Amino acid sequence: MNAPLAFESFLLFEGEKKIAINKNTKVPNACLFTINKEDHTLGNVIKLQLLEDPQVLFAGYKVLHPLEHKIIIWVQTTPDYSPQEAFTDAITDLISELSILEERFGLLHL
Repeated sequence: MNAPLAFESFLLFEGEKKIAINKNTKVPNACLFTINKEDHTLGNVIKLQLLEDPQVLFAGYKVLHPLEHKIIIWVQTTPDYSPQEAFTDAITDLISELSILEERFGLLHL
């Protein structure tokens, strides 16, 4: 069978980066964020969090192939706000929301 080994879906290989950022030269204030070893779960959550930001003009993601564990997230922002800032703010907000969820879930199950 030609399926990849199970650990290849979540372990980074030597020299492989978790995230790569490429500026889109055709669209102003736009970047492509390639995240290795992730899938639709993280892609959709980040996209939705980015869209909560009024300075984000566009956010979308795609998985290139089901056997390739990599997502690409597109972000375009207003001229006074960089896509990297938007991405960092979205991740920070998600971490805060997950901490609150963890705390509330813990209180329910004492």
